[in-house]
Amino acid sequence: MKENVISATVVTLLLFLNTCLLNGQLPPGKPEIFKCRSPNKETFTCWWRPGTDGGLPTNYSLTYHREGETLMHECPDYITGGPNSCHFGKQYTSMWRTYIMMVNATNQMGSSFSDELYVDVTYIVQPDPPLELTVEVKQPEDRKPYLWMKWSPPTLIDLKTGWFTLLYEIRLKPEKAAEWETHFAGQQTEFKILSLHPGQKYLVQVRCKPDHGYWSAWSPATFIQIPSDFIMNDTTVWISVAVLSAVICLIIVWAVALKGYSMVTCIFPPVPGPKIKGFDAHLLEKGKSEELLSALGCQDFPPTSDYEDLLVEYLEVDDSEDQHLMSAHSKEHPSQEREQRPAREAQGS
Repeated sequence: MKENVISATVVTLLLFLNTCLLNGQLPPGKPEIFKCRSPNKETFTCWWRPGTDGGLPTNYSLTYHREGETLMHECPDYITGGPNSCHFGKQYTSMWRTYIMMVNATNQMGSSFSDELYVDVTYIVQPDPPLELTVEVKQPEDRKPYLWMKWSPPTLIDLKTGWFTLLYEIRLKPEKAAEWETHFAGQQTEFKILSLHPGQKYLVQVRCKPDHGYWSAWSPATFIQIPSDFIMNDTTVWISVAVLSAVICLIIVWAVALKGYSMVTCIFPPVPGPKIKGFDAHLLEKGKSEELLSALGCQDFPPTSDYEDLLVEYLEVDDSEDQHLMSAHSKEHPSQEREQRPAREAQGS
């Protein structure tokens, strides 16, 4: 009798399973908790991806316990975070405590559980984007024109207490450009940019992150038109001048090299040599002064033989005091002495 009851039960179960398989009804697939986020260290939310539902209505529940505790708790709020989420309000959030949680999926065919996830609220902070981004082009009279931007921190974060610090980052690009230009702003909520392209329409965005945590999403883009007469900063101008000067120098050097002249010859030209007709510089190098003077037209210089004869003749007739006086006088007037000497010789004879 018992064997008949067991056999009937097994057959019924097989028929039920066969019917379920023919209808595509299966236990639910394994869910996955893929993200937990806290906007301000005071609350946080976790989201999961459901597995297959097995062709049947499936219910999901999140259970958790804090590290060091054994009592399990169910998610306090399935609505605030949206579908497939669990939201923890201030009364359920503890700093420096680790949460161990998992998701249970159940339908008529059975249940499945996600892997356990360990969460510390301190390290899952991701704030909301900054608010009220304002962008202006300012052109003061005594300073260079610049792009000025200002924003406000997210409303859910209380910065007055000092235990929460936000860092900011800005990005901008021309409307038709593909790449963004990024600037780190630190903790300030104002920023200036000088290097812009005149006549361009720019997109500007800002985001923030805490000292521990993740960058927020970028704020909605703000558009700004840069005037066509927007003056570039001096650095860009000087760079352009330097590049242009270098190109000009290279062209000059290249042109000089093609003509076969060196830079030294162009800057320090050689001193021209003597232009005397018939002058041979080799005679001067060899030390032949007679040939050099001959080449210059100086014949019979200095006199040699005639000068010695005159000296001897003068010494022979110099034998009296009168001659001494006359010789002294002749020194002053040598030409007159030569004219008077024949007359005195005639008188003496």
